[in-house]
Amino acid sequence: MIFLKESAYQFCEAYIEERAARLSAQMTHLKVGLGMETKSSAGDKHETGRAMVQLEMEKLGKQLLEAEKLAQTLQKVPKEGNTVKIALGSLVVTDKHIYYIAISAGRHQLDNNAVFCISASTPIAKLLLGKEKGNAIVFNGLHQTITEIH
Repeated sequence: MIFLKESAYQFCEAYIEERAARLSAQMTHLKVGLGMETKSSAGDKHETGRAMVQLEMEKLGKQLLEAEKLAQTLQKVPKEGNTVKIALGSLVVTDKHIYYIAISAGRHQLDNNAVFCISASTPIAKLLLGKEKGNAIVFNGLHQTITEIH
């Protein structure tokens, strides 16, 4: 299970890196497009186009900041050590699913194990935080018992 926890952490790192690279590439593409625009006889259309590109760049800038915040959150996640109670950085095995509490990065598949990488602020994580092995939760009508914490 320790390898599964390390793999989930690496999956989260790769998720952030891919997201930041994609957003940066989109931003570069918009900057190039903005720089190539030339003033046409339809001045209002030109200004509207530039304004729309600027808005899109602002949106991408906010998304890049969110990616940076995710990276900062992930850096705070303890990579090693087991706890009795579920906390940030815990790999939680229930009788139904496996959860890694770090950032919301989606489903990570490793061999026959599916690990749901979730943020501590998600509803399921809020139910899990502070629980111990043997405790049970009910989420979306699904009853789950915690079998392991790593």
